[in-house]
Amino acid sequence: MSKSSGNTEFTGIAGWIDSRLPVFTFLKHSGEYRAPKNLSYMWSFGSLAGIALLIQIVTGIVLAMHYTPHVDYAFDSVERIMRDVPYGWFLRYTHAVGASMFFAVVYIHIFRGLYYGSYKKPRELLWFLGIIIFICMMATAFMGYVLPWGQMSFWGATVITNLFSAIPGIGESIVQWLWGGFSVDNPTLNRFFSLHYLMPFVIIGIVVLHLVALHVHGSNNPTGVEPKTDKDTIPFHPYYTIKDFVGFGFLFLVLAWFIFFDPNRLGHPDNYIPANPMVTPPHIVPEWYFLPFYAMLRAIPDKLGGVVVMFSSLLILFALPWLDSSKVKSANYRPIFKWVFWLFAANCILLGYLGGMPAEGSYVIAARFATLFYFAFFLVILPLLGKYERPCPLPKSIHEA
Repeated sequence: MSKSSGNTEFTGIAGWIDSRLPVFTFLKHSGEYRAPKNLSYMWSFGSLAGIALLIQIVTGIVLAMHYTPHVDYAFDSVERIMRDVPYGWFLRYTHAVGASMFFAVVYIHIFRGLYYGSYKKPRELLWFLGIIIFICMMATAFMGYVLPWGQMSFWGATVITNLFSAIPGIGESIVQWLWGGFSVDNPTLNRFFSLHYLMPFVIIGIVVLHLVALHVHGSNNPTGVEPKTDKDTIPFHPYYTIKDFVGFGFLFLVLAWFIFFDPNRLGHPDNYIPANPMVTPPHIVPEWYFLPFYAMLRAIPDKLGGVVVMFSSLLILFALPWLDSSKVKSANYRPIFKWVFWLFAANCILLGYLGGMPAEGSYVIAARFATLFYFAFFLVILPLLGKYERPCPLPKSIHEA
């Protein structure tokens, strides 16, 4: 490797490859990438999400080699993976628990972005790509939940796909297209299996765009102040790669604990009962990471209204950069917003709890108030805070802070 005109040039085989496909130039850029010097471990959750995605893809590919996407054999093929395939139990539990870990990491990643204003100018597109990844994750996880073809898989697919029938005019056609017929059956399972296998690779493509957008303006930081000089930044490697590896270790420990000691804690026991279209479970419950949105769906007495509210709860995140008109990014310098943010986070946890409860009595009433506060946070509170809140003085630079 020699230097010329201030640029590093690769020679030999590396130079030949790099001149045609700049892999080594990209790696060099990644090694020299500078990040704000004050990033905490909360900024490691993006890397943790990437590792969680890779775990899902690797285990999913191996599981697909032994899975049979047919209504007569799907449940038995999953049991065969658990009992007869060498380390099949480990693969299946890793994939199932890994999905929960993936969502837990991404939820923390999103709430960190909300707290520190990472959706504000000039990172709006970075935020949009992140939300698209999240929506794709939800679609992928829903289709994956159907594949074991247990009671909760079958009835969950029936309930959720039926929601599209509320769309005036074209709803029934959409449902029949999703089902591949007039009920949830073998064509439905085949479609969901194909899409569940495909979607993670679509997510990888969006993740690449997410990373490119990140490198354009760099990471946000706890102060929300943009780096101005080299004193405000440090090389990403080794300072933040070390932090990321500490995070990886913690993630693997939590994942291992669930896999080896309590693998079914985050699932539902009814999914170990083969799907039976003639027997409806007394209480249909999706996976825990869908529960806040499920609570909003059930809080609205009208079917179409519930569908609109549920999807709006995701789509409203795209408007967040304009709904929050405050010039200050970080909640560390926004005293009122800080308290409202934690109320919002607690409200989302409450929605998750209510989504797992029966849709009756006080649970429904509480879910309506929680749903109202969810939308009020975006449509009322944030715009008003942008006008009337008095932020604390910002530091002149990251280095000074």
